[in-house]
Amino acid sequence: MFNTPVISVVDDDASVRVAAENLLTSLGYIAHRFASAEEFLRSPHFHDTSCVIADVQMPGMSGVELQAILLDRGLRVPFIFITALPGETVRAQVLKAGAICLLTKPFDRLALIKSLDTALDRHNGGTDE
Repeated sequence: MFNTPVISVVDDDASVRVAAENLLTSLGYIAHRFASAEEFLRSPHFHDTSCVIADVQMPGMSGVELQAILLDRGLRVPFIFITALPGETVRAQVLKAGAICLLTKPFDRLALIKSLDTALDRHNGGTDE
């Protein structure tokens, strides 16, 4: 039986959350949006999430810290990071931690879709290429 992938969008910018949710639902995914990493961790959805799209920098816990917490809990969920403040140090850090990619805001919807396809392939046991 096919389960519809659940994508969690974690970003403190409401417009990014709404735009991402609209795109994801138009593609047939189940999308949940969260204004903070803490809100995501308190939700029942982090257990059924197939991919997290998270802002790197947010008030409170960062997206990078969120990824580390999930890894510490043994949850190997693919991450796609987005940021308004790109930098090679941050890019290297998130990729080393296993992120699929780091997209710069405003990101191209086709780049997000391609990254999401890669993330879901990995989540479902596909290759890392």
